Amino acid sequence: MFNRVTSFCRKVLNRDNKTRAIDDLKLEVIPRQEHGISRKDISENALKVLYRLNKAGFEAYLVGGGVRDLLLNKQPKDFDIATNATPEEVRKLFRNCRLVGRRFRLAHILFGRDVIEVATFRGHHGADKGDKSASQSNDGMLLRDNVYGTIDEDAERRDFTVNALYYNIDDFSVRDYAGGVEDLKNRVIRLIGDPETRYREDPVRMLRAVRFAAKLDMQINEATAAPIPALAHLLRDIPAARLFEESLKLLQSGNGLDTYRLLRDYNLFSPLFPILDEHFTEDRSSKCEKMLELVLKSTDDRVANDQRINPAFMYAAMLWYPLETRAEEIAFESGLSYYDAFMVAANDILDEQVKSIAIPRRFTAMIRDIWQLQLRLSRRSGNRAYKLLEQNKFRAAFDFLEMRGKIEGGQLEELATWWDDFQRANRDDRHDMVQVLNKASAAKKTRRRRKTKPRSRKPKPKSNTES
Repeated sequence: MFNRVTSFCRKVLNRDNKTRAIDDLKLEVIPRQEHGISRKDISENALKVLYRLNKAGFEAYLVGGGVRDLLLNKQPKDFDIATNATPEEVRKLFRNCRLVGRRFRLAHILFGRDVIEVATFRGHHGADKGDKSASQSNDGMLLRDNVYGTIDEDAERRDFTVNALYYNIDDFSVRDYAGGVEDLKNRVIRLIGDPETRYREDPVRMLRAVRFAAKLDMQINEATAAPIPALAHLLRDIPAARLFEESLKLLQSGNGLDTYRLLRDYNLFSPLFPILDEHFTEDRSSKCEKMLELVLKSTDDRVANDQRINPAFMYAAMLWYPLETRAEEIAFESGLSYYDAFMVAANDILDEQVKSIAIPRRFTAMIRDIWQLQLRLSRRSGNRAYKLLEQNKFRAAFDFLEMRGKIEGGQLEELATWWDDFQRANRDDRHDMVQVLNKASAAKKTRRRRKTKPRSRKPKPKSNTES
């Protein structure tokens, strides 16, 4: 598998094998007239924060993805700010500020639902820094990182060249520390520093490399890509709660299908969803893999059309075929009815999955509802169809049934078509559709009774005492 991925990297990804060594970083200041960033494209709330920090005598920069996206003529999702003010100093300037994070101390400035994240410039770890400021695991992973420094040190601590870009609110210039503007033009994702060291510091950087490549339609620099398959196992050491947030960024930001395919190529998908591993095939043709492609394509389409998405639906679809397999195994081994085995399997699958991705209970409850309704949607006679239609999770359950029908065909596809027609039908037509089912059900019961022959009763022998 590793050789296949390495071959993939060489053939498909960018062949420029250079990395940006930290010692080689060189600042380039791009004046206002030479870049396309305009303040009218920056969030009004972000500008308020930038100006207040600047007026108070602090350095203030729009940084990272916001600058990157503006240079690409994209609308940024978030506007993050970097400053030489400490989190406590930021809090004194803004009454609507709260400090968050233990590993990284951050200031969040709240404007209703809009949150502007402000980070203090990061510095380098040194022997003179106390354990309270920073610490690393034996494998090199950063456990705590509240060492503050200068903007130059902060740029050296950034992960990718295209994120080491700073928009200065003081003179409206762009400060480029690692050739990020050049890499944007060449459409390259390149890590700053030694890739293996940087991945060991924070294994989530491997996921970020893939996410940016898919999101920005760029290629990962070969040196940046090369260590990933061998280091993918390090993701198992990342807290499950953090990987839940990362999984949403990866799979529900509008490029989920492309991101999933890259994750598979780099061995990064299995650490996130180890339960799915046994359902993967070389040609990616299993029912489970077809479902992954289908649900992620559907999610991307909904994001593109500004439709609401729910993580529970995506997880329910992704884990369905492992659930079916587990339910069949339990039913066979224990002798339980399929329904009881199914419910036991549902708990087992979710308990295993939350060990790697901590799906919150509000979502696992909905996942169970969607799964359970799959067993009930085939029971439509009498008043059942009407009652199912009134269920809160009916629409999600139906959408999932429709996806299963596309993959499996046959009776499942016919069932999905029936429910689609039933939803669209008027009151009289719905009544007729249910009556057809009722008659078919009654006829089936009659045929069963005819097939069952009644026992022949032998006449009682006459008693000798009878007169």
